[in-house]
Amino acid sequence: MPTFPPLLPGEKLEKVNENISLIRKTDGLTFGTDAYLLAAYVGRSPNSLAVDLGSGTGILPLLLLAREKIGRAVAVEVQAAFGELIARNAALNQMTDRLTPLCVDLRELPSPSLPAECADIVLSNPPSMKADSGKLNPSEAKQIARHEICGDIRDFCRTASSILKYGGKFYCVYRPDRLVDLLDAMRHHGLEPKRMTLVHATANAAPSMVLVEAKKGAAPSLTLTRPLLLTEEDKVTQSEDAKRIYETCSFADFWKV
Repeated sequence: MPTFPPLLPGEKLEKVNENISLIRKTDGLTFGTDAYLLAAYVGRSPNSLAVDLGSGTGILPLLLLAREKIGRAVAVEVQAAFGELIARNAALNQMTDRLTPLCVDLRELPSPSLPAECADIVLSNPPSMKADSGKLNPSEAKQIARHEICGDIRDFCRTASSILKYGGKFYCVYRPDRLVDLLDAMRHHGLEPKRMTLVHATANAAPSMVLVEAKKGAAPSLTLTRPLLLTEEDKVTQSEDAKRIYETCSFADFWKV
């Protein structure tokens, strides 16, 4: 196992899979199904530059780089403590030459550090709760991750569009109850939704998340895939679709059906 600086108070080392280990704060941001599915939704482009907006611990670019789905990544994160954590996670997983943390407010992009039309891919798991809605978590990190405090969905889409090359792709996971806001923001900023998948816990459950792929400058034409069911009706057994996606970090076989 690669060497890394000792863990700081309030941190733990977590084994993500056979390829990745992650340092994270015990009372801070975690990762879950949405991160795995978004990484799998990104199309394979081994020579591409990908930018993750609101990267947190850096889990999304780590997953993509470990599977060689992208060539290089920039992890944009507004919180300095998490910018440092991304750098340490890159070192831990021997990816410092391919993963660059950039501590900046995404609303200030593009910038000399991340110029306009530089990226082939942009991805994000943005906050999906309005700044004035719901109960705020005592943790500032969780507030920023869940609520639109440091940018709303239009800010994320504007920045994604500005740093994407023409024809570049934007991948996003979001809450279904705010899907209209997401699609409206995408189109407003020249990102045409091209593929969308609703994710359900079971066949009888309402969708819990939605995955969207948009393309900068594309003509209107949206493919709505069949829904992804995460578990069988017993709510315990992982579905065959979900199992394949987790094993391959890809929706490729799923899209062919």
